[in-house]
Amino acid sequence: MHFAEVEDLKREGKDFSLDIDVRPNRSADCFSHVGVAREIAAITNSKLLEPVFKIEEDKELKAKDFVKVEVKNPSDCRRYTARVVTGVKVGPSPQHIRKALKVCGLRPINNIVDIANYVMLETGQPLHTFDGDKLEGKKIVVRFAKKGERIVTLDSEKYDLDKEVLVIADAEKPVAIAGIKGGKLPEIDEKTDTVVLESANFNPKTVRASSKSIDLKTDASLRFEHGVDPNLTEIAINRAAFLIQKIAKGKVLKGKIDIYPRKALPIKIKLDLDYVKNLLGVLIPEKEVKNILERLGFKVSGSKILNVEVPTRRLDVLTQEDLIEDIGRVFGYQKIPTVFPLASLIPPKRNLNIFWEDKTKDILKEMGFNEVYNYSFISEKDAENLNYGKGELVELENPLSSDCQYFRPSLIPNLLKNIANNQKNFQEINIFELGKVFRQSATKKHQKPSEKIMLAGVLTGDSFYQTKGVIDSLLNKLCISDIWYNEYNPTPEESKSCLWHLKKCAEIKVGREEIGFLGEISSRVANSFKVEKKIAVFDLDFGKLSGLASEESEYRPVSRFPAAVRDIAVLIPRFTKVEEVLRKIDRAGGNLVKDVDLFDIYEGEAIEEGKKNLAFHIIFQSEDKTLSSQEIDSLQNKIIKALEENPEWQVRKQ
Repeated sequence: MHFAEVEDLKREGKDFSLDIDVRPNRSADCFSHVGVAREIAAITNSKLLEPVFKIEEDKELKAKDFVKVEVKNPSDCRRYTARVVTGVKVGPSPQHIRKALKVCGLRPINNIVDIANYVMLETGQPLHTFDGDKLEGKKIVVRFAKKGERIVTLDSEKYDLDKEVLVIADAEKPVAIAGIKGGKLPEIDEKTDTVVLESANFNPKTVRASSKSIDLKTDASLRFEHGVDPNLTEIAINRAAFLIQKIAKGKVLKGKIDIYPRKALPIKIKLDLDYVKNLLGVLIPEKEVKNILERLGFKVSGSKILNVEVPTRRLDVLTQEDLIEDIGRVFGYQKIPTVFPLASLIPPKRNLNIFWEDKTKDILKEMGFNEVYNYSFISEKDAENLNYGKGELVELENPLSSDCQYFRPSLIPNLLKNIANNQKNFQEINIFELGKVFRQSATKKHQKPSEKIMLAGVLTGDSFYQTKGVIDSLLNKLCISDIWYNEYNPTPEESKSCLWHLKKCAEIKVGREEIGFLGEISSRVANSFKVEKKIAVFDLDFGKLSGLASEESEYRPVSRFPAAVRDIAVLIPRFTKVEEVLRKIDRAGGNLVKDVDLFDIYEGEAIEEGKKNLAFHIIFQSEDKTLSSQEIDSLQNKIIKALEENPEWQVRKQ
């Protein structure tokens, strides 16, 4: 709160206005002087003195004989209340009304209009006044504007209306913009004799839409947009009629026009006093709880679990938590002791899927790979390039474009596109993606499509064995053992459309379970995706991979004794697999062979046609002693002898 001196009233002596910041949720009851007074009375435990008045109606003339009201849209105008006052004497308002309006930022006009504004400030209910003799057909119609209609408002501004704007019209034309501003035609002037008072309740959404459409906000629209109690219309119109009768010497006609098809009734809430204590953290006696609620205008009955009837003006109170907030506020938050909260910190359940995804990504990034994120769709051309049958593809009903016609059945097509788009800018590209793929069962078309998570990566260059090393390293770091590679032998029919280079591909197996494939991409597929570089791909079923992964690893102490390295070169037939040579070396060397690395494959000059030369580093090491050169030479000779048992293999001596 703060005090602001009102400059306009300096000459009359100093006056001040109390500026209260009312939150939007309390606009229904606190955008008014009576509402604020009610709050102050409740907080200070004082008695609220509301205005007391009594209308003296004319017993012979009836309001309904002077004006007819029709509401076309009851959902947009929830209540329309009208009264008629005749024989008014229009002139300046009394000093106290003019002063009150100026303090609140409103310009005094004449006693009739000023009383309507004064009552709006007092009660929170916007009112409007019409010169009854200027209403065509003595009729008021609440409807939406028609195309091409215009209105000139009280401040002489012109507005073009549309079908989103709710208007108050007479028998021919709009005379006010409902809930926002009155029109110029039926305004009150010195010649006015008959006043039609309007006190209505409009749908907040409708008023907001109208206000936005014509770009106009007023004190009335502000109140209606936040919500006003429909039961307030009668109180406000009676108060205004009383003041007009008293100040403008008008005669209030008998009865009122009141269209109120669906009455707003008070809601009832059960309030558990134990819950009040638990939520506020302090025990407030039942008697005091009841007293606080009654001071705020609630009706209370019962004991321990109270039955609370909420007045319709409190649009913000819907649950017992709302009631408890009011109780705590009036009781005083400063009276609630400050204590540290007591709570159990329960660690969230570990999500193994996310854990292994993150770990796998970290491992591949450490090996120099970049992760990519592609759309989950492929085009019909992509499907043709990889020879996917339409029966196994999941088609979108409304694809965004021709490039997004099917859900991807594999991660590889989009990875190949990534290579094609970046190959001119980078010499070496190592990328991977982890994501879902989707397949339709060709035999069970009415079955839901299957989906699974796959891990795929692409390496450029002559990289079949490099890719194998990546897989070995990845699986070892995931603590997966019993890894081996099996020759992939597609059927003659499959080989025509195979993704892989038939002589440079392998199944990746763990024990007896296949978990994926690795190999070089066939030239047919590479050309169809415009990939110029030689590339190798791995494609793993991540569901199986994460199921086999483990955080448990076997600790093996590092040997205290030095390792020795010997090189060996073997000339073998061109299509002999490296794996066969490695197995021979391991078996012959036994436990003293710690590792074997292939460091060169050569085919070319000085090599027989149909042959290739493999060069290996063999690392010898013992756990309990230093190996002598004689022992190492003996092991080396044993390995050579084992290799040469195959007549087509030849160990090359330097």
